[in-house]
Amino acid sequence: MDLNLTDDQKAFREEVRTWLVGNVPREIRHDGTREAFEEHREWEKRLYEAGYAAIHWPQAYGGRDADLLTQAIFQEEYFRAKAPERINVLGLGLAGPTLMVYGTDEQKQRWLPKILSAEEIWCQGFSEPDAGSDLAALRTTAVREGDEFIVNGQKIWTSLARYGDWIFTLVRTDKDAPKHKGISFLMIPMDSPGIDVRPIVQINNDAGFSEVFFTDVRVPAENLVGELNDGWRIAMTTLGFERATGLGAHVRFSRDLQELVGIVKAAGLAEDPVTRDQVTKLFVETEVYRHNMYRTLTRLAGGKPIGPEASLNK
Repeated sequence: MDLNLTDDQKAFREEVRTWLVGNVPREIRHDGTREAFEEHREWEKRLYEAGYAAIHWPQAYGGRDADLLTQAIFQEEYFRAKAPERINVLGLGLAGPTLMVYGTDEQKQRWLPKILSAEEIWCQGFSEPDAGSDLAALRTTAVREGDEFIVNGQKIWTSLARYGDWIFTLVRTDKDAPKHKGISFLMIPMDSPGIDVRPIVQINNDAGFSEVFFTDVRVPAENLVGELNDGWRIAMTTLGFERATGLGAHVRFSRDLQELVGIVKAAGLAEDPVTRDQVTKLFVETEVYRHNMYRTLTRLAGGKPIGPEASLNK
């Protein structure tokens, strides 16, 4: 891939770098509370007001039509500036682009502006206890009843579920169809009666993931994206957007690795063979990630399918 920047791209890098220097908050909470979440939402709104919330979106939907290299430039500068972690990434990176492809005009008008402005934060409801690597084995059901779907089931490892406003999810709408054929793509408000969110507290006391239980949750039929029972095809498109993410994250990994090297030296472990071996392996993995990210960019820029290697970027 030709990574020589154009004058416009160089100017964009300088523009972004200058804005981040003047606007990245000096302090922002990371304690997993509602207050911390709302602080991050306010940061998302500042990005939106400055025109940086979703530069990859088409101009018609409020973006900048940024090409892949311009997106990578933004992400590199974002991580280099140690800007806060994005909480709207699932809406901006997955739900929004999926709606652009499969949503009705009414759905686009309803959801896209509020995704872009961070008024509504989204989470993703794909994985289930028995449907992780085999996603098509999902058991959460949605039964049509008049102008509504009645949803029952469970999702797991759901990021942002505690405080998110909406969840885009896969549900089984035809139990008799082959497992890949009877699935639909449904948008559900997280404040719906019958939704129970249970945080998964990990060993480090982090609770970034949750279980989400649906008990007779009523969802308007107009929240169905695409055709009934066509959710698997839509989900593959969504996952394609996901596998193309991670642009610029190598900067964060390299930065963290440099900090780790400093800690190792301060602890007097720089000459310890086991420690040196572990740090070297981390360096190699970071470089592999960086080169694989550029390989993904090259394939996407050339209009080629990204293939399974792009999953490594996750």
